Amino acid sequence: MILPRTGIAVDVHAFGPEGTPLWVAGLEWPGERGLAGHSDGDVVAHAAADALFSASGTGDLGANFGVDRPELEGASGTRILAEAARIVREAGFEIGNVAVQLIGNRPRFAPRRAEAEAVLTAAAGAPVTVSATTSDHLGLTGRGEGLAAVATALVVPAGAGGA
Repeated sequence: MILPRTGIAVDVHAFGPEGTPLWVAGLEWPGERGLAGHSDGDVVAHAAADALFSASGTGDLGANFGVDRPELEGASGTRILAEAARIVREAGFEIGNVAVQLIGNRPRFAPRRAEAEAVLTAAAGAPVTVSATTSDHLGLTGRGEGLAAVATALVVPAGAGGA
């Protein structure tokens, strides 16, 4: 019997220097301080990509897109997610869905949820949903030091009846 496979991932980035643009869930958030990272620091897109790697057994974000790849310096989270989806499909899997939860005090996510989900779904070529929460002023996200995201993904071996 062929069963679906699930994966989980966490991504965390500290806020970068003032003037760094904030990219979260494939969207730029004008007026918000951005995240530090080798790429654009998009914790939502990165967690989604890493959950796909976890579900498919194709490594992790670091193994596939490590800092030793200068061509990915400053890369968008949507580019990373799209590339992750391509790698997972080439490994013989169809993507069922990805669910991500953003953890942080800002930006206020709800007003742009549908827009973010559309951008991430297009990048992954499969449904991506995003929710958001705070950590009640606890930990690095609660103290306003950065953002985190937790993601799960469902993949099915290609030819197993579809996802």
